Amino acid sequence: MKITVIGAKMMFGVLLAAAVCVSAADAPTVTVKGYVLDSACAFTKGLSKPISKQCATSCANAGSPLVILSDDGTIYWPIADTTPSSGQNAKLLPFAGEKVTASGKAYQRGGSKAIVIEKIEAQAAQK
Repeated sequence: MKITVIGAKMMFGVLLAAAVCVSAADAPTVTVKGYVLDSACAFTKGLSKPISKQCATSCANAGSPLVILSDDGTIYWPIADTTPSSGQNAKLLPFAGEKVTASGKAYQRGGSKAIVIEKIEAQAAQK
């Protein structure tokens, strides 16, 4: 069977379009438990939890993106699923410095993980 260059390009285009549609639609829904903290502190200071609510809030107000540092050490970058996209600090700011449970669609690319938060709530303080 002989495939022409035009036929091969068309087939590639169809397969590529199908892969893009499937990958976005197939994003798994996950539930993440962890702390909301400043992204810079999560990386540069290696924190396992925020220093304080005030510290996380101050960094967020200064423009640093807030992230969720899960119990297993994975950092989830909150993202929007809209175009144009928007920052997610407004959604996370009420929970800055607190432990939360967040659920939504999760994405992974390279070594990064992201979540489109559908629901977020503070975890009850443990005694």
